[in-house]
Amino acid sequence: MGASAPRERSGRAATLVATGILLSRIAGLVRQHFLARYLGLGDAADAFNAAFRIPNFLQNLFGEGVLSASFIPVYARLRADGDDSAATHVAGAVAALLAVATSLLVVVGILVTPWLIWLIAPGFSGAKRELTITLVRVLFPGAGLLVLSAWCLGVLNSHRRFLLSYSAPIVWNVAIIAALLWKGPRVGEFDLAVIAAWASVIGSAAQLVVQLPMVFTLLEHFRPVLETASANVRTVITNFGPVFVGRGVVQISGYIDSAIASLLGMGALAALTNAQALYMLPVSLFGMSVSAAELPAMSSATGGTAEVAEYLRARLDAGLRRIAFLVVPSAMAFLALGDVLAAALFQSGRFTHEDSVYVWSILAGSAVGLLASTLGRLYSSTYYALRDTRTPLRYAVVRVLLTGVLGFLFAIPLPRLLGIDVRWGAGGLTASAGISAWAEFTLLRRTLNARIGRTGLSASLVSRLWLAAAVAAAAAWGVRILVGPRASIVLAVLTLVPYGAVYFAVTAGLGVPEVRTVLGRVMRRTRA
Repeated sequence: MGASAPRERSGRAATLVATGILLSRIAGLVRQHFLARYLGLGDAADAFNAAFRIPNFLQNLFGEGVLSASFIPVYARLRADGDDSAATHVAGAVAALLAVATSLLVVVGILVTPWLIWLIAPGFSGAKRELTITLVRVLFPGAGLLVLSAWCLGVLNSHRRFLLSYSAPIVWNVAIIAALLWKGPRVGEFDLAVIAAWASVIGSAAQLVVQLPMVFTLLEHFRPVLETASANVRTVITNFGPVFVGRGVVQISGYIDSAIASLLGMGALAALTNAQALYMLPVSLFGMSVSAAELPAMSSATGGTAEVAEYLRARLDAGLRRIAFLVVPSAMAFLALGDVLAAALFQSGRFTHEDSVYVWSILAGSAVGLLASTLGRLYSSTYYALRDTRTPLRYAVVRVLLTGVLGFLFAIPLPRLLGIDVRWGAGGLTASAGISAWAEFTLLRRTLNARIGRTGLSASLVSRLWLAAAVAAAAAWGVRILVGPRASIVLAVLTLVPYGAVYFAVTAGLGVPEVRTVLGRVMRRTRA
């Protein structure tokens, strides 16, 4: 390798990120399980999930994605150059600017909440709408705390402390779970939703607090300072603008989905949220983990243009192969076994078998774009490492426009044309988002290839992965038919274990090299 950045063990870093994400996502799924048990797919569930989306707009705008694109490349490069003092100064300035900006937006958000509800959930009315307003106002301060927690994540990731940064959300989820277990059997659905919202705020504070000791240890002589004069801070702000807009555009896509879902009848928005909890598991574990691990390493690369391009191509292609190996079977599982997954995780209490089938329809739609979404994250990280935040922004705009137009067509007119209940249009929302994700991914890859040289997955590898996943799905369905009706957890174990085993066996037989890499890493950790 010509570039002077160290050849880091990206697989180990990605494993640490994935471990942290897995632990926090498991906690998140447990949270969704108890929300489904006590709220089902009723009005309180719709209100709670709609309310969660509005303050999350603030969190996602200022949080992890934006800081990964704007702060980490500058901070990591300063550390790679040995200028720790300047890096600490940048961290302090960014922390102060974030604290002021989020405080102002939290206050404004609380004041304008009633108008926000008209935008995010136009189908809500009466008590359901009033509950949503109350929940949003409770949740907004917690979102501000989560933004500062994302700043901690940026510092920790730059120092390769991946496990703590990505496992910290466990305490946030635990706070909500504890509140649900405590009050769930004792109070009504509307009151429980408010209690869970207050628990979320407490959990947000706890998530920030558990990260601060390590952050302060890493940042010697840390001092928050409001300043924008230094060149490095201005670079962060310059990068922040396009990514802020880009993340905002992507968030608007999520709110368009919510607004459409609110028009599809009771339970549609809650079902969409439950499906997204499952959908985000492979996105986070296999897409975000690799992208987060690669960004600091890519950002630290130095040398000539050709040397940096060669270094980026090697890391990008290796990351794409790791992602595809695990995401393809995830997409096939959503498509073929989505009801088994939904039942195992959510079916209890007020959440019925019919609700599991409904969530499956939404998961099946999400399978369309799962691979594109995860691969696209790594391509975007490569642009950010090159200090290019505007190209991903342009393509994010294209994706959102497509998602909005196709989402409406697939969710509202299409079910009517097919003569089916409009509530099934929720599956059309996720399918349309998948088509849009493929459009964005294609644009990202084409432009980057023109800049650093050819990158991407071979058709041979992709076809072998899909073939193996299809064979595994057929085997899982065979087992399902053979064992007959079972308890949801038992059925999940009896079908998903053979599914995974067959997939690994077939990919090994087809000569996919990632099998040895994944199994070797698992074996090493088992021995340890």
